[in-house]
Amino acid sequence: MEGGGRPSAAQAALLAASTALTALLYSVYRHKARVARGLEGARRVRLDGDLRAVLLEAPGRCVPYAVIEGVVRSVKETLNSQFVENCKGVVQRLTLQEHKMVWNRTTHFWNDYKKIIHQRTNTTPFDLAPPGDGAGVTVRVMKPLDAIELSLETVYEKFHPSAQSFTDVIGDFISGERSKGIQETEQMLKVGATLTGVGELVLDNATIKLQPPKQGLPYYLSAVDFDSLLQKQESNVRFWKILTVVFGFATCTVLFFILRKQYRHHRERRHLKQMQEEFRQAQERLMREMNIEGGETLKNACVVCLSNTKSCVFLECGHVCSCSECYQALPEPKRCPICRQAISRVVPLYNS
Repeated sequence: MEGGGRPSAAQAALLAASTALTALLYSVYRHKARVARGLEGARRVRLDGDLRAVLLEAPGRCVPYAVIEGVVRSVKETLNSQFVENCKGVVQRLTLQEHKMVWNRTTHFWNDYKKIIHQRTNTTPFDLAPPGDGAGVTVRVMKPLDAIELSLETVYEKFHPSAQSFTDVIGDFISGERSKGIQETEQMLKVGATLTGVGELVLDNATIKLQPPKQGLPYYLSAVDFDSLLQKQESNVRFWKILTVVFGFATCTVLFFILRKQYRHHRERRHLKQMQEEFRQAQERLMREMNIEGGETLKNACVVCLSNTKSCVFLECGHVCSCSECYQALPEPKRCPICRQAISRVVPLYNS
């Protein structure tokens, strides 16, 4: 603690950082909890003949947040894989990623570094249809790339190592960057894959559409079933809740430590003031008694023993209040009995 009982700069910075981090974690936890509650309250519908009737009865022919499971079926042409034969899909993502080593001047180690140098995503309209070959109601999936969880399967992956000459190796050590190669990846959402969609379900003329919800809730197109998706979100909520509780407890601990220090400092100051006041009252009482007796010796008497004559000048405060015997008896570190300032040196006082 600094003078006056105020917390030090380090303690104040620690408390501010801990409080800000706890508030941030709590904000993330609340968002995750809201998402989990929304997902838990989503309406589960089935791809059957009753779906159109459900939407006709719903306000605005819309279910704001619905869960639907079906099989991916293309509407028009499918997308063919560039590397795998007879692999067809409705979403295709091609990625070129550079792998290299970067020299860290602080740790003096080579660290792995990845950078996407090119990425292209192709889509074609597709529906979610009931499992099997039987005819039924289909749902058109809108804006699949807006989904926060779009399950794509990696159908091709190849790493092309870079060939380096001796000159290139020397240049890499000078520049601090060493290329490892290029990784080529192709991901697809295949036709026939089972997909769980969570979003807004709306009847637009004769077409049933699944699209991103308008309430700010997340839009899912996941390969896992709804129960697994909900369990994943609940686990995520528990993780952020534990982090919030841990850092909140740490913040309370820091605050308790600072307040305890302030309370102890305040109590010590109050006790010191009480002792000084009692000493002042005792001194005034003795002065009155000596004045009544007509004596003048108490004016120059030591304030500690009240019997010997003052013979010491305390520096740097300058008070003359003690005899040499009482000065020697003061506890270490020696402080002035009047102002409690540390005594750096003593000058003897001679009365003429």
